[in-house]
Amino acid sequence: MAISTEKKNKLRKYFKIFGAVLKFALLLVILIGLPLYIYFAHHEWIQMFSNMENVEALFKEYKAQSVFIYIGSQILQIVICIIPGQWLQFAAGYMYGFWLGYLYSLIGAFLGSVLTYYIAKILGHDAMHLIFGEEKIKSMLETLNSKKAVVLVFLIFLIPGVPKDLCNYVAGLSEMKLKPFLIVSLIGRSPGMMGSLLIGRQIYTGGYVSAAVIAAVAVVLFVLGLIFRKKITVFLDKCYERLMNM
Repeated sequence: MAISTEKKNKLRKYFKIFGAVLKFALLLVILIGLPLYIYFAHHEWIQMFSNMENVEALFKEYKAQSVFIYIGSQILQIVICIIPGQWLQFAAGYMYGFWLGYLYSLIGAFLGSVLTYYIAKILGHDAMHLIFGEEKIKSMLETLNSKKAVVLVFLIFLIPGVPKDLCNYVAGLSEMKLKPFLIVSLIGRSPGMMGSLLIGRQIYTGGYVSAAVIAAVAVVLFVLGLIFRKKITVFLDKCYERLMNM
């Protein structure tokens, strides 16, 4: 017996509602449930990352698994933003050296960025509005859909202290393709990663003066970036069309 058009429309409506509820439940689990579970049931996990000594002790205790712990921590730090990340890269430079630490950091940042991009793309605008607020989402969408998107994403990930979690998620809602977003965000993250890894490595070898010099150079480069931001913007604008066509 054929199903009438009216019944088909009702079924579509029910499936749409079911899909929306399922997405909402998944969003709550990922962005609220998981952080709350970690905070209340395993608060010691957060304490492990509260200073460099704790991170170092954790990596040494689970030496064989430490690479996976580090990469997993990097991913979680991007996806749910509850694990303190400031000591992770210091410890990675200390434990793995500069190049391996940088490789593992890139892998973690890459996987975390891909996850947040597709979480937002799958769950959609309404779900993201519930977590971050409609106005913030709209504002960031305007940024990521503009002709200056590549420049602005680069600066968001380059400048320390600028909240990056919103950008990670809104990228999945924007017109920006995954590949250019990953390239620009990873390049933007790299100077901060490299500086932290170098400082961690110098601390490991007892080069406290070198660590201070690296930190000072990072500050100088940041200031120069602000001074020459117009020239940098022009250069990045030239890269924009190429990246968006990739």
